[in-house]
Amino acid sequence: MGIVVALVIGALLPLQALINARLGALTHGALYASFVSFLVGTCLLGALLLATRTPLLPAQSLAALPAWIWLGGAIGAAFVFAATLLVPTLGAGAMICLVVLGQVLASLALDHFGVLGAQRPADAVRIFGALLVIVGAALVVRPWQTG
Repeated sequence: MGIVVALVIGALLPLQALINARLGALTHGALYASFVSFLVGTCLLGALLLATRTPLLPAQSLAALPAWIWLGGAIGAAFVFAATLLVPTLGAGAMICLVVLGQVLASLALDHFGVLGAQRPADAVRIFGALLVIVGAALVVRPWQTG
């Protein structure tokens, strides 16, 4: 079930980027469209929190949490803004391929060093898989072609 959900969400990401890019083109640009996207998502998640009766505040003080914990939202905002900005020039396919490549390379490094999770060494098979992603991204993006 988790694999199917991940595939569906992955399939929706280029559509989200295209929708946000169109919203930006029809309104005040990529930053405005990214804000609207996050606002709609925040409202939906807030409604879901209320519907599931999830406490809005954690059991511990927010000040007790490490400062880096807030980076998740900042990274999400950076992704939505960058995707909204880049899709019109790169295209959805190239942008998503480059994002996936960045995710694979960073994930291998983060897993290898056990950053915020269990350590999973970057063995030869995983590195070969990353090389295949590099080749796949290059074939979709085709940086050797102009225009």
